[in-house]
Amino acid sequence: MSDHPTQIPAATLERIAEANASGRTPVVFIHGLWLLPNSWDRWAALFEAAGYAPLSPGWPDDPDTVEEAAAHPEIFANKSVGQVADHYSAVIGLLDRKPAVIGHSFGGLLAQIVAGRGLAATTVAIDAAPFRGVLPLPVSALRSSLPVLGNPANRHRAVPLTFEQFRYAFANAVSEEEARRLHDTYAVPAPGAPLFQAATANFNPWTEAKVDIDNPDRGPLLVISGEKDHTVPHAISAAAYKRQLHNPGLTEFTEIPDRGHSLTIDHGWRDVAETALAFVQRFTN
Repeated sequence: MSDHPTQIPAATLERIAEANASGRTPVVFIHGLWLLPNSWDRWAALFEAAGYAPLSPGWPDDPDTVEEAAAHPEIFANKSVGQVADHYSAVIGLLDRKPAVIGHSFGGLLAQIVAGRGLAATTVAIDAAPFRGVLPLPVSALRSSLPVLGNPANRHRAVPLTFEQFRYAFANAVSEEEARRLHDTYAVPAPGAPLFQAATANFNPWTEAKVDIDNPDRGPLLVISGEKDHTVPHAISAAAYKRQLHNPGLTEFTEIPDRGHSLTIDHGWRDVAETALAFVQRFTN
């Protein structure tokens, strides 16, 4: 993990100290591409009310707001899967208790990487980006990633999504009005590198987009799939679940009907959050 030295922001260190002082089980939320930590705000409030100590650390150098992200998109460029996984591992390493870890999209991949390192008490991976060994490549997933993968130079760039691209990749299962509101409220540029890493994971034995599925310290894992997700369709989530069944720990799968990739931030977020909370509560106090 020392290959990617990381600097943890003061605000995150303060939240870690608060979590440690509380004596509560921490819950670490990991966002994916095109979103910021604020995408977890309602989840954090729900878990806090349920007696947990929530933390939503950003990726390295994440700006605080969507407005700041729009003004300085270059901040997002050149973030790799390994760098971000090491950053979250460093954050978790400062907690007094193993946290529950919940991730969405690339955050779901990162959550599984962290769990594979034995750092999580329990893990929920929601519409998680694929890792090495997950073979399906549905057409809708290719189309969703085309704004990045369509230009090799994007590996070293930060790439925003137009509303139309966001509508297809994230917000296909909500109204156009809600899709526009979600785009305006949450969408930020994203580093291209992780998508290239995931796309080539099965051809690169040294890929950072890999998960230790055999570690007996992985802990219980729930894989959640949105039925109508274009970016991470059922086939990808189901293949990841089958790979994770190799682990001696408990592995479960659930599909949320009629939901797309925006399932953690759209009007139905609470159904997904309560599904995750119920799973976490079975294994933590």
